[in-house]
Amino acid sequence: MDGIGRPSSYVTCLEQTISETHSRFLCSGPGNSPTTPQPNGEGPSSQPPELHNPHEPLIVESPSIEYIDLDNTSFTKGEDRVLVLTPLRDAATHLDTHFRLLSELTYFHRNIDLAFLVGDSEDDTLAVLQDEIKRLQAPSNPFRFHSVMIIEKDFGDNLSQDVEERHSFKSQGARRKGIGRARNYLLYAALKPEHRWVYWRDVDIVENPETVIEDLMRHDRDVIVPNIWFHRIGTDGKEIEGRCYKEYRTHRSYLNWMAHDNRKKRLKHLHDEVPLDGIGGVNILVKADVHRAGINFPCYAFENQADTEGFAAMAKRAGYGVWGLPNYVVWHVDTEEKEGNLKGKKEEGKKKGG
Repeated sequence: MDGIGRPSSYVTCLEQTISETHSRFLCSGPGNSPTTPQPNGEGPSSQPPELHNPHEPLIVESPSIEYIDLDNTSFTKGEDRVLVLTPLRDAATHLDTHFRLLSELTYFHRNIDLAFLVGDSEDDTLAVLQDEIKRLQAPSNPFRFHSVMIIEKDFGDNLSQDVEERHSFKSQGARRKGIGRARNYLLYAALKPEHRWVYWRDVDIVENPETVIEDLMRHDRDVIVPNIWFHRIGTDGKEIEGRCYKEYRTHRSYLNWMAHDNRKKRLKHLHDEVPLDGIGGVNILVKADVHRAGINFPCYAFENQADTEGFAAMAKRAGYGVWGLPNYVVWHVDTEEKEGNLKGKKEEGKKKGG
């Protein structure tokens, strides 16, 4: 330091990434080492400051240093990394079908990361999951996925898994808030900078197009969902699709009823889009940056909604688009709900322009 406290020399360091785990620091400043004692132990250096350091750059190699530039993240078309997220509770009986359908996906498995959260299960979900993953990720399997993550987290959820009680209107508030919390724990533990898309997929899907990921991806929407139906034959011999809660009349059109009844017409209009203000959680494709911006699954009332409906409301409030494909169908397991939860809903939806 000089007599009035000004520095007699300075050092400027710039960090350059030279690998995923190492960084190099290039320094410029005075030619002498900053650790070299000054004349008389203190006071200004007799050597004038230099604009360029003639010494070789000091290379710092440490696995604890990581550099991520989210401004310059580049993606190659068709090579986007996808994170597939599935929360699990008492799901052992569904895992065989779940992994069969995952294995049949045509999107490059090398660009897919799987992550599961197992919580509050009373069956052997975790053991069955581990067995399925060992088989799927065996070195001999040329179609194994890029990575798989298992997360365990119990939330103390003691709501019954009985179909009638689980899907009753009175249970929805506590149930959906609990599911939203589990989704957020899973999301924040698994999302990495390299992920371009997040694909939420319930474990109890029984049928879907093998191209579902790239089909949804081609729309390039912030949030997009297919239509969700289930196979059941009604008393009139026709297939029943979709479900609603009879006690909760929203007076809105439902995506379930917007599809063409005729299969050929559905295929012709397979990629028709409609804007939505609420979605379910069976099958959602989200741009990862939407989640990074703070749009998650509220485990509290957000605009009187929670979980996936709250997620859609939050996304729209933030200016993101939420879209559905009424003629693109993914099939959910039949939950064996009573007809009363379906009766009259199709007619109501059609009257309102669905």
